[in-house]
Amino acid sequence: MSKRKLLRALEEQEELEALQEQDQEAADPIQASLDSFFADGLISEILHVVKSGKEATVYCCRAHPSQDVPYIAAKVYRSRNNRGFKNDSVYQEGRYVGDQRIKRAMKNKSDAGREAQFSMWIAHEFTMLTGLYKAGATIPRPIAHNSNAILMEYLGEPQQPAPALQGVQLAPDEVYPTFANLMDNIQLWLKHNVVHGDLSAYNILYWQGKVTIIDFPQAVDPRFNSHAYNLLLRDIDNICKYIGRYGLHRDSTELANRLWHQFKNSRL
Repeated sequence: MSKRKLLRALEEQEELEALQEQDQEAADPIQASLDSFFADGLISEILHVVKSGKEATVYCCRAHPSQDVPYIAAKVYRSRNNRGFKNDSVYQEGRYVGDQRIKRAMKNKSDAGREAQFSMWIAHEFTMLTGLYKAGATIPRPIAHNSNAILMEYLGEPQQPAPALQGVQLAPDEVYPTFANLMDNIQLWLKHNVVHGDLSAYNILYWQGKVTIIDFPQAVDPRFNSHAYNLLLRDIDNICKYIGRYGLHRDSTELANRLWHQFKNSRL
């Protein structure tokens, strides 16, 4: 075989392998989204769907034997064209973008800009989780992330994931401690320049008598986001409405104003 024919055969083989890889990813996009975690020895098997939401689907995965836990949760974001947030600009106000080329692309809403924005959304949530977990917030332990997904602590049994607080009936002696825990977290986040922005009983997990707050992709920095106070008020109001069903009534506006005043005066 001549050198030219050999090179052509090699090119054709490479093209065939690339097409086969694309076909495999198209057939199993979730597997493709988590490939890097398999390669890094973090997970060994995707078991089942835990929760499907407006911006992502969470899967229960079997942890790799090298990990110190049996299961890990994988939050796989929907593609940028299929996500549910309709007011991204509210949450993205004030977020820092260092690369001026990416900043221009995002402003022009080009394909490259939208793709960069999608990746930054995921990285933003992982950064929020990492910082708040270190600060002592009651959130899942973050493990790793790539451009499509985040790995974090799994709560529950493999076939019985921790339910959302919305579907839980608290015992009378759990009501106030649960409310106090959630308000302590909101205050802790604010102390570390974070407002959740979408907090409700639907994204608070309840397991073995404890609550764990999830879903931080839309979290904002109150120093740079003009919507931060309104988002804080809405978060607190949602918690007060939930806890009010048990007869524990609190004024959400008063609570938000007090925390906001302390934050603005560096007294948290």
